[in-house]
Amino acid sequence: MRCPPVIHDNAKALREHFETTQLISMKRPERTKSFPLKKTTVLLAEDNVPFRKSLKLLIETEGDIQVIDEAKDGLEALHLARAHQPDVVVMDIAMPLLNGLRATERIHKACPGIRVLMLSAHPEPEYIHQAMNFGASGYLIKQSSTDFLVRAIREVLNGRTYFSTTIPKELRDEARIVFEKHEASKRKAA
Repeated sequence: MRCPPVIHDNAKALREHFETTQLISMKRPERTKSFPLKKTTVLLAEDNVPFRKSLKLLIETEGDIQVIDEAKDGLEALHLARAHQPDVVVMDIAMPLLNGLRATERIHKACPGIRVLMLSAHPEPEYIHQAMNFGASGYLIKQSSTDFLVRAIREVLNGRTYFSTTIPKELRDEARIVFEKHEASKRKAA
């Protein structure tokens, strides 16, 4: 035999019952102001204008990453990094006036909180070693950059390294050790 449903004639008593048992709240929750998330800021340093513009379009398809400025040479990249203090600098190596390696070294010394992600057509170990010794956080080969650039930006922003998968594992491991030494010296200095 089924039990008959319980019918309450007194809606106020029912509401008080639920409020006291915390099953529901009759109060409307207070509205909180929603603040937009801080966008990751990126400075692009690349002397090839069409390539730089395509990188900018690729990066800005992500809603949380903003290209705040662009540099056509290493010297301009250094000045813009000091002026804007971006989260990440995407840096080409072969640029006029000041190459990307030397610009990375100077940015790393002047603004140690800025992450530099090297973007190069040079897969040779000597370039990768120099980049990491000068303070880079990662190294992408240009041929693979469009597939992995956004992921690399996110990785270096979070204090990790990122390397193109075409770079041999032994070399990536060596470069990570150099990166970790740089990070340890930054923490010691702070």
